[in-house]
Amino acid sequence: MRITGLGHAGMFIETTGGSILCDPVLGPSFFGSWFPFPDNRGLDWERFGKADFLYISHRHRDHFDPRLLEQYVPKDIKVLLPEYPTDDLETDLRNLGYDNIVYTQAGVSLEYGELKLMVTPLRAPSDGPIGDSSLSVDDGTASMLNQNDSHPLDLEKLLSFSKPDAYFTQVSGAIWWPMVYDLPQDAKRNFAKLKRDAQNKRALYYIEKVDAEHVFPMAGPPMFLREELFRYNGWGIEDDAIFTDQQQFLDHMAVERPDQQGYLFVPGTQVDLDHADLTVTQTLYTDAEIARIFGEKWEYLAEQRDSRQDEVRAEEARRAPVLPPEEMLAAIKEWWEPLLRRARTIRDGVGGNVRFRIGELDMVVDFPKAKVREYAGEECIYWYTIPADLVSTNIADHEIDWSNSIFLSMQFEVGRSGKFNEFLTTFLKCLSRDRIEYVENWYAEQSDQTEDAQLGDWVVQRRCPHLRADLTKTGKIEDGVLTCSLHDWSWDLRSGKCLTSQGHSIRAHAVEDELYRDATVPAA
Repeated sequence: MRITGLGHAGMFIETTGGSILCDPVLGPSFFGSWFPFPDNRGLDWERFGKADFLYISHRHRDHFDPRLLEQYVPKDIKVLLPEYPTDDLETDLRNLGYDNIVYTQAGVSLEYGELKLMVTPLRAPSDGPIGDSSLSVDDGTASMLNQNDSHPLDLEKLLSFSKPDAYFTQVSGAIWWPMVYDLPQDAKRNFAKLKRDAQNKRALYYIEKVDAEHVFPMAGPPMFLREELFRYNGWGIEDDAIFTDQQQFLDHMAVERPDQQGYLFVPGTQVDLDHADLTVTQTLYTDAEIARIFGEKWEYLAEQRDSRQDEVRAEEARRAPVLPPEEMLAAIKEWWEPLLRRARTIRDGVGGNVRFRIGELDMVVDFPKAKVREYAGEECIYWYTIPADLVSTNIADHEIDWSNSIFLSMQFEVGRSGKFNEFLTTFLKCLSRDRIEYVENWYAEQSDQTEDAQLGDWVVQRRCPHLRADLTKTGKIEDGVLTCSLHDWSWDLRSGKCLTSQGHSIRAHAVEDELYRDATVPAA
């Protein structure tokens, strides 16, 4: 088996049963904000485009690049489609002319001669744009797991496919927190460090559980080449960003997991795998160039910024004309109010007004009343400031996932009066009837009673209220606080209150309380 790095989460897998092109991206993505790091334009995209299979893990534009596909990938290629609850990814692909669709089933293997593969999707509202997935591949000579951005909950089922010889996983952030938030600079630095630490901890959790012989950190970081975002590259010029690079993670892994071998995976990295025997060759960059990219990163990034502004300007030229404020308000009102009326759980979860300042438009979304109107001085729990051309483009494109456009672009500002509100973010990535109905049903299922389990001196509900992870495997208790290692959500066990996000309490009590109760109940 041969695996070639294509940049970010992209890879080209050559097997005894055919080749697979995974998540190819040239960018720039997210309104011209994200470029793959390091630069991947020098790859032979004509060759990689002639793969036997195309696998797009999810809709996020740092994994799904329509312009690259149209330029390099033939329309008759077999497309491995993850089994998602809504058909948004399939619709996007068919709109590009790709109709040779292979409908994979969750956790079910497909065989093509010597090639065996499996796509494992996730379907929670917090998983990418309602969906993320991983790809398992085995061709008899080797086995690999391409986990990219996904955070699978049932690792036992995933790893039952085969034990991977090589493991590829996300280690960098892919979120806008805390960079765009209205926070004091000291707070931003602190929150950025906490976020980087949580990302490292989550990646190491999976690395430990998968226990592959060879580990390849990937799926980031981006390069920010827009002038106003340049300062947020890597850990930030002022240490207030979250984008750990491949070498930084490898250095961290060498300390935390010294018995497992990690390798640099950049555009052109060629991994030849024969079961556990491995050879790594750099085909695009020399060792000296790689040393400079990571050792003199800010100089390299500045060169990229100065030489690629034509790509930034070209993206800006593709944006829609700015709508007048009254037309923009009418369009959002017509679009969002029917969705709000269907989103009772989301409305209750947001529980207040959210203000949007969009160019000359100043509007409020009243979640309790399911109304969109001009702002009139109401108290708000969140407030966004967004350029009008970005919103006008999303209206023109009817972009149903604003995390997949505006938010990951980081070309906006936001403030809030309390803690993170998952329900608000979920609404803004679910701006279609199908998505809203799916999410409302998903939340209803999460409120079902589940079995309890004992963790140390506590009895807690077995499933995490966030994404249903098995807390007997992912939970850790310290000083009466339970933390789920997948996303670092925490609960105070005495009260059951979620310390991370409102509205996600947990059922818990101390074992000694249960023993006391049993001892004081009169015998029948």
